[in-house]
Formats: sequence, C-alpha cells, structure tokens
Amino acid sequence: AQARAGIISTVEVLKVMEAFVNEPNYTVWTDLSCNLGILGTLLSHTDFYEDIQAFVRDVFSPIGERLGWDPKPGEGHLDALLRGLVLGKLGKAGHKATLEEARRRFKEHVEGKQLLSADLRSPIWVVSLQLHKQADMQEEKNRIERVLGTIGQPELIQKVLTFALSEEVRPQDTVSVIGGVAGGSKQGRKAAWKFVRDNWEELYNRYQGGFLISRLIKV
Repeated sequence: AQARAGIISTVEVLKVMEAFVNEPNYTVWTDLSCNLGILGTLLSHTDFYEDIQAFVRDVFSPIGERLGWDPKPGEGHLDALLRGLVLGKLGKAGHKATLEEARRRFKEHVEGKQLLSADLRSPIWVVSLQLHKQADMQEEKNRIERVLGTIGQPELIQKVLTFALSEEVRPQDTVSVIGGVAGGSKQGRKAAWKFVRDNWEELYNRYQGGFLISRLIKV
C-alpha cells in the first residue's frame, strides 16, 4: 500500500517478497500472487515486464518444486489449492519446466490416457493459453483451440470466449473456438449463445458475405 501511494520504493516491496520464498501458507501466497499480478499489469507495457516475470519465476519456483504436480499422502485441502495457484502462476510467467509438464499432461488428458485431477484443471487450462501463444505451428494452435471449449467453469468459459475474439486467434479460427465452447457443455452452450448475441455486430462485420458467418450460426 505504501509503494502504491509513492511513499516507499517498489524495490523495497520486492525485497520483502523474496523473504517469503520458503513460506508454506496458502493465504500468504495468494496475497503475494495478487500483488505481483497488479505489479505485472502496471509493467505490462514497459521494458520491465520480462524482468517482473523472471522475478515471479524465481519466487514461485522453489514452492512449486516442493509441492510437485501430484497430491501427497496426508496433505490438506489448502495444499491442493496452493499447488493450483503456484503452477498457474509459474505457467503464466513462462516457467519452462512448468510449461513442458503442462503440455505433457494436457496432451494425455486430451487423448484420454490420463485425465487431469480437478485441482489441476484450472491452472493447466490457463497454461494452455500460454502454450497457444508459444506454439510455432498453426496446427498446434488449432489443436489447443479445439479443446479449450471442454472446460466447465463459468469464469474460464468466459475467458475462452473473450480469447476467441482476441488478436491471438486468427479470424478464421474464431468460429471454431466459439463452436468448441458451444459444444463442450450445457454451460458452454448458453454462454456461447449469449456471447454471440452480445458481440453480434463485431462478428457480423468480420464475416459478412462469407461462409464463416453461416458456419457460426450453425454451430
């Protein structure tokens, strides 16, 4: 609060955050995550954005390594919540090992080999958006886009729909993403229909006169 008010330097805040690297408490990490998220947003259009992402990776990777990806015998509910928080944060910060493991587990889930546990689905869906940005091949991007619609959480459904109209998705692939949400679940169907109605002007102007507008209506 003092840093935001300009009373002390943000550098002092970052030094305090570094002291929590061995902290096991979920509530503390939630607070750290929230404040780093605000700082990241403030720096997102500056030359320091990559530096703050590197800082996030440094602070969160030790707790991520200790928690691992799989539940441990006797761990509590807060440990499961902490695991999801930490892995999601590391993935969004571009932590290489986290991205690689998320990719592996995401692929196994999609292929039906090993379904993701409920606690890991949210962070991996979020990381899958990160994987989409980093994917070199359009084929890989399309594969990720098609499966994003299978999520069931309302807040993530909205994220995927918003993502569909973003610059990250080619205009010709937007319909596939919206269609994936519409066909993914009952909640997705309702959300996609509302999204199309709310954004009809933009969608119509984008696709008027083409086959994609009829395909959108069909899905």
